[in-house]
Amino acid sequence: MNFENILIEHNNSLATVIINRPKKLNALNRATIKDLSKAFKALAKDKKTRAIILTGNGEKAFVAGADISEFANYSVKEGKDLAAKGQQALFNLIENLSTPVIAAVNGFALGGGLELAMACHFRIASNNAKMGLPEVSLGVIPGYGGTQRLPQLIGKGRAMELIMSAGMIDAEKALSYGLVNYVVPQEELLPLCLKIAGKITNNSPVAISYAIKAVNAGFKNNAKGFETEINAFGSCFGTADFREGTTAFLEKRKAEFPGT
Repeated sequence: MNFENILIEHNNSLATVIINRPKKLNALNRATIKDLSKAFKALAKDKKTRAIILTGNGEKAFVAGADISEFANYSVKEGKDLAAKGQQALFNLIENLSTPVIAAVNGFALGGGLELAMACHFRIASNNAKMGLPEVSLGVIPGYGGTQRLPQLIGKGRAMELIMSAGMIDAEKALSYGLVNYVVPQEELLPLCLKIAGKITNNSPVAISYAIKAVNAGFKNNAKGFETEINAFGSCFGTADFREGTTAFLEKRKAEFPGT
């Protein structure tokens, strides 16, 4: 199976999915989301694949965010569709995949990139990793599950601060927050992921799939939260703040938000 924006490497029962847009810091665009969706669906059906590692190409970024230029001129309806279809096609798909998915966060994981990492079953970071949800600096909110998964992982107060400040945290703070499980030097990141994945593949894949389902069930009382996020994300596309935020970003200047 050939893809435009990702690579897949197989090593016995392990598969490594590499987002391959290094010149764009592996930013998510529609084509990359489509490639990832197809890849994970195919790997889920492959009985030989017992664990999956997801990472970005290069040493700078896991995924540095979404491709802003693709949706800067979207309407409210288009914004809602963007979030709803993206969540269904990729982020919810990964979270509920019966095959364990480990995010190897090898640099910047911002916006949709952090949301992608949070959809994975757990995360391991290199010591140069930086994470955050900067969407409000563009006049929009996280739209791929970020407002739901981040509080689950680090608590409501810390999530509120990180989302509202549009700030970034380094790998050590992410570790102290419980956002990642381990922090290691860049050269040790994939070896550690492979080591842990190897331990996973020694166990019953059927039992693991049930364990994933059972653990996720404990967090499913927030179904309306994801729906609320989608609607709120879409509503942002009808605001003057969104137009100013995205225009300022693309023009590489500081935004002056009118507050409407």
